[in-house]
Amino acid sequence: MEFSFDVDALLPERITVLDQHLRPPARRPGTTTPARVDLQQQIMTIVDELGKASAKAQHLPAPITSASRMQSNRHVMYVLKDTSARPAGKGAIIGFLKVGYKKLFVLDDREAHNEVEPLCILDFYIHESLQRHGHGRELFHYMLQKERVEPHQLAIDRPSQKLLKFLNKHYNLETTVPQVNNFVIFEGFFAHQHRPPAPSLRASRHSRAAAVDPTPAAPARKLPPKRAEGDIKPYSSSDREFLKVAVEPPWPLNRAPRRATPPAHPPPRSSSLV
Repeated sequence: MEFSFDVDALLPERITVLDQHLRPPARRPGTTTPARVDLQQQIMTIVDELGKASAKAQHLPAPITSASRMQSNRHVMYVLKDTSARPAGKGAIIGFLKVGYKKLFVLDDREAHNEVEPLCILDFYIHESLQRHGHGRELFHYMLQKERVEPHQLAIDRPSQKLLKFLNKHYNLETTVPQVNNFVIFEGFFAHQHRPPAPSLRASRHSRAAAVDPTPAAPARKLPPKRAEGDIKPYSSSDREFLKVAVEPPWPLNRAPRRATPPAHPPPRSSSLV
């Protein structure tokens, strides 16, 4: 893909990584070119034109990659430049690969919902005249190394049949895990994800918890030393105080003597004292 400006001067490396700032790698903060060319505007033009070409190749109603979308999302765009052909001495663009992390709810092979945030393939395009020359694999491999991920850890947004064949051919990604959204994940996606144990494995998991759980157990509560039986005196005033029962003497002994008046008739006794 050719442009009216100098692509080689704008993108000095074969593969250029662009983020949401769309800052040209050739420009340093606080510096300008002698001709006062807005290099960022040229970067935005490249992104917009690549997005249009990708949408046309995939028969999409509208581009899913544009400069405005890049600036409003934390996506990363890998742009591959053609270093062999120099039309009019200005260079050309071969294609691009756009990725980004997204929070997704995906199903595992047990149809359990999992909230994950994988690296997602959002858009991938190689110019029609330069396909089947190894450029797509070169760009994809560079992205994997830069992002430090394995192919089976990726989630692909609405992949075309051509992209699925590409992943199967170069990375042996064939068996997919069915999803209810537009993302495709492959077998092995959950290899490095935390998954709850299956119901049939819970019993054996608890039996092996002490052997496999790296979390240290809580320290045991230290009990006071047990006193020897010989030190306890049965029914002593200090150790058996709670056994004391105050017994009231029977009537009339429980009444204080009176000097002035003689004792009255005794009241009827309670049944508990009989």
